[in-house]
Amino acid sequence: MTLYIFYFLSFLAVLSAFMVVYSKNPVHSVLYLIITFFSIAGHYILLNAQFLAAVHVIVYAGAIMVLFLYVIMMLNLNKDTEAQKSNYLKLAATVAGGIFMIVFIGSLKGVEKIENLSAANQSAGLIKNLGQVLYKDYMLPFEMASILFLSAMVGAVMLGKNELK
Repeated sequence: MTLYIFYFLSFLAVLSAFMVVYSKNPVHSVLYLIITFFSIAGHYILLNAQFLAAVHVIVYAGAIMVLFLYVIMMLNLNKDTEAQKSNYLKLAATVAGGIFMIVFIGSLKGVEKIENLSAANQSAGLIKNLGQVLYKDYMLPFEMASILFLSAMVGAVMLGKNELK
């Protein structure tokens, strides 16, 4: 039964992720992204990480998606009136993408193959173990991700403010 739930959640996550990319309406893309986040939270529950699933739903599907919707509504996405972005903004986007790639590679550096998470490791999703791994083994990628989020917020403010002429 668990295998069928895994396949269903995987299919739902991949399908809704494709719909995020291919949807022409940005609000629909955000709604598809919420579906993707809920299916990923289902995967966390299957891995016996209930706390991580709850935090994922609260933080990503709740707060960050509301922030994304607010930014989409705040920005003027009309192509006729939108001015071309300067080279400075393109450089800032490239630097932020590079930092994201470094964080991604750093987080995958110590990953080992997960064989079986059955009865042998029932404490895998506990908060104490999660905190130990996060703040001991992955402290640098955790801090770099927080800097990346800060730069994303600054970028959203820069995009949202009106140019003073």
